[in-house]
Amino acid sequence: MRILHTSDWHIGATLKGQSRMAEQKAVFAELVELAQAQQPDLVIVAGDLFETPTPGAAAQKLLVQTLSDLRETGADVVAVAGNHDHGRAIDALRTWANAAGITLRGTIGRAEDHLIRGTTRDGEDWRCAALPFVSQRYAVRATELFSLSPAETGQSYADHIRRLVAALSTSFSAESVNLITGHLTVVGGKIGGGEREVHTVADYAVPATIFPASTHYVALGHIHRQQQIPGGCPIRYSGAPFAVDFGEETYTPGAVLVDVTRNTPARARHVPIEAAVPLRTLRGTLEQLHDADNDERGWLRVFVDEKPRAGLREEVQELFPNALSIQIDPGRMPNRKQRPLTTRIGRSPHELFRDFLSERGHDDPAVLALFDELHDQVASAPSEDKESA
Repeated sequence: MRILHTSDWHIGATLKGQSRMAEQKAVFAELVELAQAQQPDLVIVAGDLFETPTPGAAAQKLLVQTLSDLRETGADVVAVAGNHDHGRAIDALRTWANAAGITLRGTIGRAEDHLIRGTTRDGEDWRCAALPFVSQRYAVRATELFSLSPAETGQSYADHIRRLVAALSTSFSAESVNLITGHLTVVGGKIGGGEREVHTVADYAVPATIFPASTHYVALGHIHRQQQIPGGCPIRYSGAPFAVDFGEETYTPGAVLVDVTRNTPARARHVPIEAAVPLRTLRGTLEQLHDADNDERGWLRVFVDEKPRAGLREEVQELFPNALSIQIDPGRMPNRKQRPLTTRIGRSPHELFRDFLSERGHDDPAVLALFDELHDQVASAPSEDKESA
């Protein structure tokens, strides 16, 4: 059978206030085209369907449209919620999803509800253990729902997830392709800087040994960098289909195609998504930035190696209209912790504001002159009391 493994869609994500809905529509259109061309038997979406638990109407429409389009390629579709999703809101879509032939799992229910069964076009049976994201607070309750009581509250998060996976994998068969999907941090995964949630810290990490050797393929979501995890069975993160923030600018957005049978090992290959808009970080002096290449299709973060001064941001913005973030290079900023505290007593507003600028490395006479002008206007303006008198 052939599987298209994708995850971390983050529909509705913005970047420094910039809407990315047009980019996301193009990305998911390309994902659907990939499914049409490769004809997978199963599409797995391993969590973080939305960017926030309360997505807007446009984001919800794009999710429904994309899942529907993937289903129309003839593939079965299984999607689980991630830590960014509102699990109950995802479950609220199950009536629609069931009618469309799409499997959604937003929260943990009974064990039998999380073992999905299907048959490929060529008649090969498959089983997929589908686990949505489980928080630490809910981990004990999740094991109880699987009828694994008593669930010892002293156990670690990894222990509870291990019990959930074990309960589902007992139904795996030697006559079927056995799959697991989940939104998890697995020990050995390389986190680069784009994963912005506390759910990637050690308390949420589970060992690869929780996945039994009878598993043909483990389709993971949560870490945005595509990678394979060492283990007793094939374990892989598909990575996100576009870079969610600048911490991910070196990642290659895409999805994973997997070919596997019950008698042959999984063969996986990463397929880049070309519609994803590249993110880049530029550093240098204003002169150096003048000579820098500017791919107008991408979004930029610029660190300027200059002392702060009035108009500097505007000059950089004119060079790079596609810069979403312009900052003074941190190495240029003074170490404020080493500066002695100065008293305010008996000092004029001019002196106080001058020292304020100096403390922040912004010794710009033009800014100080503008402050003096504004202060004079305010100080010389007639008060309401004088006007009424």
